[in-house]
Amino acid sequence: MDKSPILERVQSQFSATAQRYVDSPRHATGDDLERLVELAQLRGTERVLDVATGGGHTALAFAPHAADVVASDLTPRMLEVAAELAASRGVDNVRFVRAQAESLPFDDASFDVVTCRVAPHHFADPAAFVREVARVLRPGGRFLLDDQMAPEDRELDQFVNTFERWRDPSHVRAYTPSEWRAWIAEAGLTVERVEDFDRDSYDFADWTARSNMPEADRDALERWLLAAPPRCAEFFRIVWSDGHVRSLRACFAIIVARKPEEES
Repeated sequence: MDKSPILERVQSQFSATAQRYVDSPRHATGDDLERLVELAQLRGTERVLDVATGGGHTALAFAPHAADVVASDLTPRMLEVAAELAASRGVDNVRFVRAQAESLPFDDASFDVVTCRVAPHHFADPAAFVREVARVLRPGGRFLLDDQMAPEDRELDQFVNTFERWRDPSHVRAYTPSEWRAWIAEAGLTVERVEDFDRDSYDFADWTARSNMPEADRDALERWLLAAPPRCAEFFRIVWSDGHVRSLRACFAIIVARKPEEES
């Protein structure tokens, strides 16, 4: 697969919308942020890497509980606004680095924890990303993945990925939990737990505005959602009134994996 067009779409999309993702309550807050920190079981001495940091919200959530945090992202503008947010909060133990998720510019075994939140559905090669996570983790280190997951059902899988890609062309795919489990195992990590969770439903108007969706495309997507097959409309909780979509949901999960300790 030629990853260049995907990477270009991601950078184009997030360069234009960076500040919106910093300001977005959906990304800035959420029970999943607190849960990620809890699952990491930090003692305060760890070195943490947050991949595809976006607005920097995950890196900043970990900063008070770790020795230092490296926040990486492909898009320079995202790094700029995330660094501005960190400075405004007086956070001084987070360093921002430009990096592609599938080719991390860090030494082997250099981090105790690697996180990635609400981003891998934009990745061109998730298997390569997981291999890089395994490489930079120290033995015994944890990987915490928090992202949208496609259901293990072909029709529902196709439906969610259709509407997500329609709304945001930089969306590659919401992968299934079984796909993530396979990539994690192939990289030599052990899955410790998988937790499904419901984020707040998308407010349709805010969701489409955040990605700078053109009005004609937004209206076409809305008509398509209004005509959804009943089982898709029920599963994704499409709420409508007066001929307009008000909200819908997607599925999310946290996966925690660990790198085995070195044998003595």
